[in-house]
Amino acid sequence: MRIAINAADLDHQRIDGTRIYIWNMLKNFGPDADDRDQFLIYHKSEFNPELAFPVFENYKIFEKPFPFWWTQTRFAWEIFREKPDVLWMPMHSLPYLRSKKTKTVVTIHDLAFKLFPQFFQKKDLHRLNLFTDYAVQNADKLIAVSSSTKKDLLKIYPGLREEKIKVIYHGYDKELFNENILEEEIEKIKLRYGLRASRYVIYVGAIQPRKNIGVLVDAFRELRKNPKHKDLALVIAGDLGWLHAPILEKIKSTDGVIYMGKFKTKDLPALLRGTEVFVLPSLYEGFGLPAIEAMACGVPVIAADNSSLSEIVGESGLLYKPNNAAELTKTLREILEDSALKNHLKERSLERAKDFSWEKCARETLEWLKS
Repeated sequence: MRIAINAADLDHQRIDGTRIYIWNMLKNFGPDADDRDQFLIYHKSEFNPELAFPVFENYKIFEKPFPFWWTQTRFAWEIFREKPDVLWMPMHSLPYLRSKKTKTVVTIHDLAFKLFPQFFQKKDLHRLNLFTDYAVQNADKLIAVSSSTKKDLLKIYPGLREEKIKVIYHGYDKELFNENILEEEIEKIKLRYGLRASRYVIYVGAIQPRKNIGVLVDAFRELRKNPKHKDLALVIAGDLGWLHAPILEKIKSTDGVIYMGKFKTKDLPALLRGTEVFVLPSLYEGFGLPAIEAMACGVPVIAADNSSLSEIVGESGLLYKPNNAAELTKTLREILEDSALKNHLKERSLERAKDFSWEKCARETLEWLKS
């Protein structure tokens, strides 16, 4: 079977969950395929070196530059001309121009822009709605990255057939994210990023309104009023997203909050392993990849009780009501001041992480593509 893949997202310098997902699928598809399978991988400029993947014998890479609307112009033409058996779009879009001989599968990561449109820029909102609506309604099959995302799809698109959607969970890189990280490595990475705090709580993700970082900052500010936690820092690790200005201002104006900014993926496990608690306060997540990566490092996890976070973190971490800074403060204090609870959550985190792997994700995705 000839499977075409839109891998243009791997050209971007900013690394997010979607790009980590595509990268790991390409690292695993080759070995999982049979001898008759061939993968046609398209992108438009130059791959981000941090997202380099092995090029197996059954991979053909096509670099096809074009200055605007690449997916709907140059890429669409190449796919129409090549007529692969299946086209996999690992993001919310689908070429309007394509051969009827080519079946299509689209991965839907989340529908936050439908549920929280106020947190998106108008130009992005229009594009997301236009392309996602078309992809959902016209793809032969869909992949949802969680049961929560599948539920949202069926609610927002009432005419959608449930059997068209398969839930396939993300995984994590077991070689990178694990508990076997030496103290020397943790200290070296902290020094590299100028992180001098001996104790810290960490958030990992983009700086944008949906991530609800302001509630975490408010909870942390209240926590630091207690003399026991005066030495505690809050580390915000992630690149700037859209509408970030007021969030960044709040971060930088709060004592004890350290904005670390962009980081290298290979350095993240040490930053996670060195933390007291990982917090994901988002109002909505399609999956919540950083939570699983933290769990794989044996870190206690706190997450907002909503969307996929309730499903993915579940009883393996502690959940709190979104937008309730007082409850988040209380939850943080419980973990920080109760060593037995902290150790229990570490064990539960490690156990939960075993349920996820990129190998399993790639195998299930390939089966769905070939079906």
